[in-house]
Amino acid sequence: MDNSRIYVGLDIGSTSIKVIVAEKAKGQINVLGVGNVASMGAQRGIIVNIDKAAKAIRRAISQAEEKASVQIHRVIVGIPSDLLKIRPCSGMIEISDQSREINDEDVRKVTSSAMIKNLPPEREIIDAIPDEFIVDGFDGIQDPRGMVGVKLEMHGHIITGPKTIIHNTRKAVHQAGLKIKALEVNPLAEGQILLDDGEQEFGTVLIDIGGGQTTAAVIHHHQLKYMTVDHEGGQYITKDISEVLNTSLENAEKLKRDYGYADSLDISKNNEFPVKVVGQSKPVNVSEKLLSEIIQARLEQIFGRIKKGLDQVSALDLPGGIILTGGVAALPGISGLAADYFDSNVKIYVPNQMGLRHPSFALPLSLVAYQAQLSQIEKLVRSATLVNVGPSNDNASNANNDHKVANVNSNDHEKQPNKVGAHKSENKKRRHRINGEGIKRFFSDFFD
Repeated sequence: MDNSRIYVGLDIGSTSIKVIVAEKAKGQINVLGVGNVASMGAQRGIIVNIDKAAKAIRRAISQAEEKASVQIHRVIVGIPSDLLKIRPCSGMIEISDQSREINDEDVRKVTSSAMIKNLPPEREIIDAIPDEFIVDGFDGIQDPRGMVGVKLEMHGHIITGPKTIIHNTRKAVHQAGLKIKALEVNPLAEGQILLDDGEQEFGTVLIDIGGGQTTAAVIHHHQLKYMTVDHEGGQYITKDISEVLNTSLENAEKLKRDYGYADSLDISKNNEFPVKVVGQSKPVNVSEKLLSEIIQARLEQIFGRIKKGLDQVSALDLPGGIILTGGVAALPGISGLAADYFDSNVKIYVPNQMGLRHPSFALPLSLVAYQAQLSQIEKLVRSATLVNVGPSNDNASNANNDHKVANVNSNDHEKQPNKVGAHKSENKKRRHRINGEGIKRFFSDFFD
């Protein structure tokens, strides 16, 4: 098998570590094998214990190697959007020999000139994204190679992250016996792969609800314009169930998967299931409605904080609506709850590949597909970032920036924050009130 066509995506999540091995053949991505193990040493997608994370990564890799019948040496690693920053960049160089054509080295040089900004010592470049090149004043050029000119300019964006987070990720991957082919910003990869052309052009909100955190990203004009992160996800729903029902976390996770429903208005009080309660010799019957109220309460807490950020940039006005993905997106009823809460069209993204038909596999699949579809010019720009950051071994991309992760505003649209929900009917408003005085009092104290 030609390993040059093999792409391996590594998703280091808070609850699981997933590996997808895929091959690009005839323009298609074919999945060859999958690894999926319980996560260790990571919180909210960030590695906090390198040794434990390395062991878990190695187990996931071994699973994928066995299923794909290939040896894995290099991986594409997803980087969570927490604490990432994005900013515009521009650079210009003069072509020394006006009679020769612009070549690869010229592209690297103009990219380097765009990144000669003061990079804080605690931050590192992850990615550089070219928007356009300009040759002697002629703009809108996607690839200037082969052209002739006196002056070459590049305009684009660069993304940076905290050096500690990136170092820990690299260290754990290397300790697992692997090299890094590329570091990819998770919502950038997902946005470019999961959304169709129209959704990327006219504007769509992508919300990934993982185990440890929730990320909302806005894709508009085929660019990542804005990101906001909430440090809660599926783990917090499980903890709530455990606390309210006095059952173990393991039982709570099973109850969430077997009986969980996101919208309590759609659930009858009459359906019950047995729960192993701490201190009780026999299981206690609990209604599905109570479980649903617990789940809905936490989801609305998450949605509420995400919505504040989206409202600030009027992202909910974009015609593409909302795409939900991540493991929590598999909860029945979540699309209806989100549609009412955000007052927007909502769809769930589920990969259609055999064996991957669960929204939790959207990210690792996006990592391999995004890397496989990068153009030559995009790869060239990335190679320049590696030269600029010095010995960063195995290739992760790097970039400068110093203002908060992207704004959907600029010249794209200047509407005031959207007053979502102001015109909702009283029936819709009922969805955001947990029924029962006892459960309301509990959640009021609990979340405070």
